[in-house]
Amino acid sequence: MDIENLIEIFEQRLRLQRYSADSIKNYCSVIKSFLQTATKKFNHPDELSENEIELYIIWKIGNYDISASYQRMIVASIEKFYNSVLNRSLEIKHLYPSQNKYTLPKYLPVAEVRKIVSSASNLKHACIIKLLYGCGLRLNELLHLKLSDIDSERMLVNIRNSKGNKERVVMLSPTLLVDLNNYFKKYQPKKYLFEGQSGGMYSEKSVQTVVKNAALKAGISEQVTPNILRHSFAIHLLENGTDIRYIQQLLGHTSIKTTEIYSHVSNVAQYKIKSPLDYL
Repeated sequence: MDIENLIEIFEQRLRLQRYSADSIKNYCSVIKSFLQTATKKFNHPDELSENEIELYIIWKIGNYDISASYQRMIVASIEKFYNSVLNRSLEIKHLYPSQNKYTLPKYLPVAEVRKIVSSASNLKHACIIKLLYGCGLRLNELLHLKLSDIDSERMLVNIRNSKGNKERVVMLSPTLLVDLNNYFKKYQPKKYLFEGQSGGMYSEKSVQTVVKNAALKAGISEQVTPNILRHSFAIHLLENGTDIRYIQQLLGHTSIKTTEIYSHVSNVAQYKIKSPLDYL
């Protein structure tokens, strides 16, 4: 059995269905691991029964202590693979976790965010941190920002590479715009807002290192990630009275239930929303 060929077909089918690049990467990674395990016992994945797929999931839980969300991804990936590549419908709905278990995301107090921003080693790093926090961006969204996505006239940032291929806009802080203008004059990026030394998109690892080093320099012992800055964005908006339904839109959440892990709904008119960066 040619695993690489099957994965290539799967990837093509996902592209036809307009899945995002990140989703395709995750689904294909899960299926590659699944197929590599399956080939140790079977010549072809079509020889597996639903019971044997169930045993695979049980084995992953028992040996790797996978989370409920990752279990959900494995089952969804297998279901999509069989349906789109092998033209076979599986009866495996019972393998999905019974429910989502949400815990309060880790976030930073305003004072610590202020220290991190002040500790950024240069203007480029400061702009990266301010965008992650001040606009509530996911790491992948930051990396895909283009110069044309910064709308200085309407004071908006256009997010075009969002999760689930959904576009949205977030507010642009006036203080951040000043920094971005100075950054552009100094670094002169060509296409993407943040680019590597030889051009092209900035790397995930570089952004993670920027955030980590700034936090360490600020004297914060706990690990700080881009996602923690995004969570801090949501928490601080709530603390300043922003309606959670507006925060849902700003974060790009499909369901309000995802946003409700941050807090209860507050009643504040949309025109009063300011970036939490302005409160630093």
